[in-house]
Amino acid sequence: MSWRFIGLLALLASGLLAGCANTGEGARSGGNPVDNVVTSSDEPEGRKRARTRLELAAGYFSEGKTTVALDEIKLSLQADPNYGEAFNMRGLIYQRLGDNRQAEDSYRRALQLNPRDADTMHNYAWMMCQMRRYDESIAMFTQANAVPLYGGQSKTYMTRGICELSSGKPDLAERSFARSYELDATNPISGYNLANLLFLRNELQRAQFYARRLNNSDLSNAETLWLGIKIERKMNNTDVVQQLSTQLRRRYPQSKELSSLDRGAFDE
Repeated sequence: MSWRFIGLLALLASGLLAGCANTGEGARSGGNPVDNVVTSSDEPEGRKRARTRLELAAGYFSEGKTTVALDEIKLSLQADPNYGEAFNMRGLIYQRLGDNRQAEDSYRRALQLNPRDADTMHNYAWMMCQMRRYDESIAMFTQANAVPLYGGQSKTYMTRGICELSSGKPDLAERSFARSYELDATNPISGYNLANLLFLRNELQRAQFYARRLNNSDLSNAETLWLGIKIERKMNNTDVVQQLSTQLRRRYPQSKELSSLDRGAFDE
């Protein structure tokens, strides 16, 4: 499975979890951490019911029960029609259902209610990227990363990089992946894409750094091993190529990467 594909799934999940983790306006990205925090003692009864339904919706969504999640989010918004986080979740649900019109309406409504909600910006930007509205998407990613105290910076730079790759801008994508990696060096999607972009540009030592770090971790897979093999082969590191090839053959005997190795298709 492609790290790029994994990254796309992960960004939706991480956006959802981040968007549902906070329940008060002051807890949103960029809110005042002291003065505006809504606690259980002063949270309106309608908001409490809405939050409970939202948490149920998030659970069903993560289990793939999308229509059940939609029913819960409708009940959440019945309890509190001004609950921005519920609209963010509603956007994710409709996005999964392929209803981009309803998803976009939901994200816009969420941002009307919480203009500094970086989690919603992230999800909305990704939807626009999927629709090939690249300029709007990159602008929204940039806006999300400009929100003070936003905790999803690495995730958003990573996703922005994926979008920039899709739009045919590898130089911009490399900068985004590098920033994501700088913020979170454990991010395998950013590490893999950096290694691959550098390899394609023949900057082998830099590509080797990211590939080796990934392949020496628990996050390696057939795709990362295959990239490592191609990098080390170009650098004439025969022993390392053999080690990585052995791993690939043992761990992923049915993979397309092993088929490429056996065919000697290093330039495909």
